[in-house]
Amino acid sequence: MTEKILCASMMCANYNHLENEVHSLENAGIDIFHCDVMDGSFVPNMAVSLQDIISIRQNTKKMVDCHLMIENPCEKVQWFIDAGCDLIYIHPESERFVSKTISLIHKAGRLAGLAINPDTSIDTVREMLGLVDYVLVMTVNPGFAGQKYLEFATEKIRKLIDLKSAYHYKIVIDGACSPERIENLSHMGADGFVLGTSALFGKEKSYQECIQELRG
Repeated sequence: MTEKILCASMMCANYNHLENEVHSLENAGIDIFHCDVMDGSFVPNMAVSLQDIISIRQNTKKMVDCHLMIENPCEKVQWFIDAGCDLIYIHPESERFVSKTISLIHKAGRLAGLAINPDTSIDTVREMLGLVDYVLVMTVNPGFAGQKYLEFATEKIRKLIDLKSAYHYKIVIDGACSPERIENLSHMGADGFVLGTSALFGKEKSYQECIQELRG
């Protein structure tokens, strides 16, 4: 089992005190600040804004990623590069020429990721797996926090773990990542986890206590 990559889902943070939230999470040992960007069209919700990401970037030296749940990310990806995102995830369903956007991200010196929805088959994205650095596996339908884990996603995770050595990406799990689920999937071979209300935010324990327990 490799060291877990723990990513804070910033759509769950307290935006009345965003600077303090970022500092508290960094001091607690979070690895990546995960920013969900939604346009109200690709998914029926709005979440972390570009200005929020800029603020997060200014207050941490840790990695900042953005998960673009938006239509035609090729037209807007430069915004997030300029905002200082280290890793940018896009959905293959969101535009026609996915490899072009991945290339733009890499040409800017950033890491590229592919986000795979629960109902997206691995067979439809297999040709793109060798182009990206990270694969974000959605284990809930994208757009909202606090959903239940979709059990059928486990088999997809297992298949993507089997393909890792051939394509050389890291797998991050996003959705209903409870401590028990994190432990099980980590033993299977998943690399990272997006932490929301199931494991980090809204708990009686401090961020540091939560993260220490997840590290084992």
